[in-house]
Amino acid sequence: FLSPGTMDFIILHRFGQISEGMGNFFGFDQASMRMAFDFGLLQNLMVGIGRSTYKKELDGFIKFAPIRQSTGTHSFPATIAITAGTTMNTLPWSDPSRINFFSSRLAYYGQIIIGRKFSETFSLQLSPTMVHNNLVAKQTMSNDAFAAGIGGRVKVSKRLALTWDYSHLIYGVDKNVYNDPLSVGLDIETGGHVFQLHFSNSTGMNERAFITETTGSWEKAEIRFGFNLSRMFQIKKQKEISKE
Repeated sequence: FLSPGTMDFIILHRFGQISEGMGNFFGFDQASMRMAFDFGLLQNLMVGIGRSTYKKELDGFIKFAPIRQSTGTHSFPATIAITAGTTMNTLPWSDPSRINFFSSRLAYYGQIIIGRKFSETFSLQLSPTMVHNNLVAKQTMSNDAFAAGIGGRVKVSKRLALTWDYSHLIYGVDKNVYNDPLSVGLDIETGGHVFQLHFSNSTGMNERAFITETTGSWEKAEIRFGFNLSRMFQIKKQKEISKE
Protein backbone atom coordinates (compact mmCIF):
# COMPACT_ATOMS: atom_id res chain seq x y z
CA PHE A 1 0.00 0.00 0.00
CA LEU A 2 1.12 3.56 -0.69
CA SER A 3 1.65 5.88 2.24
CA PRO A 4 -0.89 8.71 2.63
CA GLY A 5 -0.04 11.65 0.39
CA THR A 6 2.09 9.53 -1.96
CA MET A 7 1.56 9.17 -5.72
CA ASP A 8 2.99 6.35 -7.83
CA PHE A 9 3.37 7.21 -11.52
CA ILE A 10 3.58 4.00 -13.57
CA ILE A 11 4.29 3.44 -17.26
CA LEU A 12 3.80 -0.14 -18.47
CA HIS A 13 4.96 -1.47 -21.85
CA ARG A 14 4.16 -4.78 -23.54
CA PHE A 15 5.67 -5.65 -26.91
CA GLY A 16 4.68 -8.14 -29.62
CA GLN A 17 5.33 -11.87 -29.52
CA ILE A 18 9.00 -12.84 -29.39
CA SER A 19 8.22 -15.85 -31.63
CA GLU A 20 7.58 -13.50 -34.59
CA GLY A 21 11.34 -13.37 -35.02
CA MET A 22 13.66 -10.89 -36.64
CA GLY A 23 11.05 -9.82 -39.20
CA ASN A 24 9.22 -8.04 -36.39
CA PHE A 25 12.40 -7.50 -34.33
CA PHE A 26 11.22 -10.13 -31.85
CA GLY A 27 8.12 -8.11 -31.05
CA PHE A 28 9.78 -4.73 -30.50
CA ASP A 29 8.14 -3.33 -33.65
CA GLN A 30 4.80 -3.61 -31.82
CA ALA A 31 4.01 -2.13 -28.46
CA SER A 32 1.07 -1.65 -26.11
CA MET A 33 1.22 0.77 -23.20
CA ARG A 34 -0.65 1.62 -20.04
CA MET A 35 -0.10 4.82 -18.06
CA ALA A 36 -1.37 4.96 -14.49
CA PHE A 37 -1.46 7.12 -11.38
CA ASP A 38 -1.99 5.50 -7.96
CA PHE A 39 -2.64 7.57 -4.84
CA GLY A 40 -2.30 6.69 -1.17
CA LEU A 41 -5.17 8.21 0.85
CA LEU A 42 -4.88 6.42 4.19
CA GLN A 43 -2.57 3.76 5.57
CA ASN A 44 -5.05 1.12 4.36
CA LEU A 45 -6.81 2.92 1.48
CA MET A 46 -5.64 3.80 -2.03
CA VAL A 47 -7.12 4.61 -5.44
CA GLY A 48 -5.80 4.57 -8.99
CA ILE A 49 -6.62 5.56 -12.56
CA GLY A 50 -5.08 4.49 -15.87
CA ARG A 51 -5.37 4.32 -19.63
CA SER A 52 -4.24 1.56 -21.99
CA THR A 53 -3.60 1.68 -25.73
CA TYR A 54 -5.14 -1.83 -25.83
CA LYS A 55 -8.80 -1.10 -26.73
CA LYS A 56 -8.04 2.51 -25.70
CA GLU A 57 -9.35 1.46 -22.32
CA LEU A 58 -9.74 3.67 -19.26
CA ASP A 59 -9.68 2.05 -15.83
CA GLY A 60 -9.96 2.96 -12.19
CA PHE A 61 -9.90 1.14 -8.87
CA ILE A 62 -10.18 1.53 -5.12
CA LYS A 63 -8.35 -0.77 -2.69
CA PHE A 64 -9.03 -1.12 1.03
CA ALA A 65 -7.22 -3.33 3.54
CA PRO A 66 -9.33 -3.94 6.66
CA ILE A 67 -6.64 -6.27 8.05
CA ARG A 68 -2.88 -5.75 7.90
CA GLN A 69 -0.17 -8.28 8.69
CA SER A 70 1.21 -7.49 12.12
CA THR A 71 3.04 -8.86 15.12
CA GLY A 72 2.58 -8.30 18.80
CA THR A 73 -0.49 -8.54 21.02
CA HIS A 74 -3.03 -8.26 18.20
CA SER A 75 -0.95 -10.01 15.57
CA PHE A 76 -2.34 -11.35 12.30
CA PRO A 77 -0.36 -13.53 9.87
CA ALA A 78 -1.47 -11.89 6.60
CA THR A 79 -2.82 -8.77 4.96
CA ILE A 80 -6.34 -8.95 3.52
CA ALA A 81 -7.34 -6.32 0.98
CA ILE A 82 -10.45 -5.79 -1.15
CA THR A 83 -10.23 -4.19 -4.59
CA ALA A 84 -13.09 -2.94 -6.76
CA GLY A 85 -12.48 -1.56 -10.23
CA THR A 86 -14.10 -0.59 -13.49
CA THR A 87 -12.91 -0.29 -17.10
CA MET A 88 -14.29 1.56 -20.11
CA ASN A 89 -13.62 0.64 -23.74
CA THR A 90 -13.39 3.86 -25.81
CA LEU A 91 -12.94 2.29 -29.26
CA PRO A 92 -15.49 3.28 -31.93
CA TRP A 93 -18.54 1.00 -32.06
CA SER A 94 -17.96 -2.05 -34.24
CA ASP A 95 -21.47 -1.59 -35.70
CA PRO A 96 -22.54 2.08 -35.36
CA SER A 97 -25.74 1.44 -37.35
CA ARG A 98 -27.34 -0.46 -34.47
CA ILE A 99 -28.49 0.93 -31.14
CA ASN A 100 -25.48 1.07 -28.86
CA PHE A 101 -25.53 1.86 -25.15
CA PHE A 102 -22.82 3.56 -23.12
CA SER A 103 -23.13 0.84 -20.47
CA SER A 104 -21.93 -1.69 -23.07
CA ARG A 105 -18.49 -0.07 -22.86
CA LEU A 106 -18.15 -0.85 -19.16
CA ALA A 107 -16.80 -3.81 -17.26
CA TYR A 108 -16.24 -4.34 -13.55
CA TYR A 109 -14.03 -6.49 -11.38
CA GLY A 110 -13.77 -7.38 -7.73
CA GLN A 111 -10.78 -8.98 -6.07
CA ILE A 112 -9.77 -10.23 -2.66
CA ILE A 113 -6.04 -10.14 -2.01
CA ILE A 114 -4.55 -12.29 0.74
CA GLY A 115 -0.84 -11.58 1.10
CA ARG A 116 1.85 -12.62 3.53
CA LYS A 117 5.45 -11.54 3.91
CA PHE A 118 7.12 -14.71 5.17
CA SER A 119 10.55 -13.13 5.50
CA GLU A 120 12.59 -10.18 4.30
CA THR A 121 13.18 -12.07 1.04
CA PHE A 122 9.94 -13.96 0.31
CA SER A 123 6.34 -12.74 -0.12
CA LEU A 124 3.30 -14.55 -1.49
CA GLN A 125 -0.27 -13.52 -2.29
CA LEU A 126 -3.52 -15.16 -3.38
CA SER A 127 -6.07 -13.16 -5.37
CA PRO A 128 -9.45 -14.67 -6.28
CA THR A 129 -11.02 -12.37 -8.88
CA MET A 130 -14.41 -11.88 -10.52
CA VAL A 131 -14.82 -9.93 -13.77
CA HIS A 132 -18.18 -8.80 -15.15
CA ASN A 133 -18.46 -7.61 -18.78
CA ASN A 134 -21.66 -5.73 -19.56
CA LEU A 135 -21.32 -6.73 -23.22
CA VAL A 136 -20.01 -10.04 -24.58
CA ALA A 137 -19.50 -11.11 -28.20
CA LYS A 138 -22.12 -13.91 -28.19
CA GLN A 139 -25.30 -14.64 -26.28
CA THR A 140 -23.89 -18.04 -25.34
CA MET A 141 -20.98 -16.40 -23.52
CA SER A 142 -21.13 -15.65 -19.82
CA ASN A 143 -20.95 -12.05 -18.65
CA ASP A 144 -19.12 -13.19 -15.52
CA ALA A 145 -15.67 -14.76 -15.28
CA PHE A 146 -13.88 -16.13 -12.22
CA ALA A 147 -10.16 -16.72 -11.75
CA ALA A 148 -7.84 -17.73 -8.91
CA GLY A 149 -4.57 -15.84 -8.90
CA ILE A 150 -1.27 -16.44 -7.15
CA GLY A 151 1.82 -14.28 -7.19
CA GLY A 152 5.12 -14.06 -5.41
CA ARG A 153 8.32 -12.10 -4.92
CA VAL A 154 11.79 -13.30 -3.93
CA LYS A 155 14.51 -10.76 -3.20
CA VAL A 156 17.87 -11.96 -4.48
CA SER A 157 19.77 -8.83 -3.39
CA LYS A 158 19.12 -5.41 -1.91
CA ARG A 159 17.97 -4.03 -5.28
CA LEU A 160 16.91 -7.12 -7.26
CA ALA A 161 13.82 -9.33 -6.88
CA LEU A 162 12.27 -12.15 -8.92
CA THR A 163 8.50 -11.95 -9.38
CA TRP A 164 5.72 -14.05 -10.89
CA ASP A 165 1.97 -13.79 -11.31
CA TYR A 166 -0.42 -16.51 -12.50
CA SER A 167 -4.23 -16.67 -12.78
CA HIS A 168 -6.15 -19.90 -13.32
CA LEU A 169 -9.39 -19.39 -15.25
CA ILE A 170 -12.16 -21.19 -13.39
CA TYR A 171 -15.39 -20.16 -15.12
CA GLY A 172 -16.82 -17.88 -17.79
CA VAL A 173 -13.97 -17.89 -20.34
CA ASP A 174 -13.70 -20.14 -23.41
CA LYS A 175 -10.56 -22.18 -22.67
CA ASN A 176 -10.38 -23.18 -26.37
CA VAL A 177 -9.67 -19.54 -27.23
CA TYR A 178 -8.16 -17.98 -24.12
CA ASN A 179 -5.38 -19.12 -21.82
CA ASP A 180 -4.37 -18.66 -18.20
CA PRO A 181 -2.22 -15.52 -17.92
CA LEU A 182 1.30 -16.05 -16.58
CA SER A 183 4.02 -13.44 -16.11
CA VAL A 184 7.54 -13.79 -14.72
CA GLY A 185 9.92 -10.93 -14.19
CA LEU A 186 12.74 -9.10 -12.47
CA ASP A 187 12.37 -5.93 -10.37
CA ILE A 188 15.30 -3.53 -10.25
CA GLU A 189 15.25 -0.75 -7.64
CA THR A 190 17.33 2.32 -8.48
CA GLY A 191 16.59 4.72 -5.64
CA GLY A 192 13.49 6.71 -6.63
CA HIS A 193 12.63 4.44 -9.58
CA VAL A 194 11.66 0.80 -9.93
CA PHE A 195 12.21 -0.98 -13.26
CA GLN A 196 10.25 -4.18 -13.85
CA LEU A 197 11.36 -6.46 -16.69
CA HIS A 198 9.01 -9.33 -17.47
CA PHE A 199 7.77 -11.95 -19.93
CA SER A 200 4.05 -12.63 -20.32
CA ASN A 201 1.55 -14.35 -22.61
CA SER A 202 -0.93 -11.49 -22.13
CA THR A 203 -1.34 -8.25 -24.06
CA GLY A 204 -3.74 -6.44 -21.73
CA MET A 205 -2.47 -4.84 -18.53
CA ASN A 206 -5.57 -4.43 -16.39
CA GLU A 207 -7.55 -7.16 -14.62
CA ARG A 208 -10.37 -7.31 -17.15
CA ALA A 209 -8.00 -7.57 -20.09
CA PHE A 210 -5.46 -10.12 -18.89
CA ILE A 211 -7.96 -12.37 -17.10
CA THR A 212 -10.58 -12.61 -19.85
CA GLU A 213 -8.61 -11.94 -23.07
CA THR A 214 -5.22 -13.66 -22.89
CA THR A 215 -4.76 -15.50 -26.19
CA GLY A 216 -1.01 -16.20 -26.03
CA SER A 217 0.30 -19.63 -25.04
CA TRP A 218 3.55 -20.33 -23.20
CA GLU A 219 3.57 -23.83 -24.70
CA LYS A 220 3.58 -22.33 -28.21
CA ALA A 221 6.18 -19.68 -27.23
CA GLU A 222 3.62 -16.91 -27.75
CA ILE A 223 5.38 -14.77 -25.18
CA ARG A 224 5.78 -11.01 -25.01
CA PHE A 225 8.57 -9.04 -23.39
CA GLY A 226 7.63 -5.96 -21.42
CA PHE A 227 8.96 -3.47 -18.93
CA ASN A 228 7.38 -1.15 -16.40
CA LEU A 229 8.71 2.03 -14.84
CA SER A 230 7.48 3.25 -11.46
CA ARG A 231 8.32 6.61 -9.87
CA MET A 232 7.12 7.66 -6.42
CA PHE A 233 6.22 11.26 -5.57
CA GLN A 234 5.34 12.79 -2.20
CA ILE A 235 2.52 15.17 -3.13
CA LYS A 236 1.36 15.93 0.40
CA LYS A 237 3.51 16.20 3.49
CA GLN A 238 2.68 13.78 6.25
CA LYS A 239 1.82 15.31 9.58
CA GLU A 240 4.64 15.06 12.07
CA ILE A 241 3.79 13.36 15.32
CA SER A 242 4.58 15.71 18.19
CA LYS A 243 6.68 14.40 21.04
CA GLU A 244 5.83 15.39 24.59
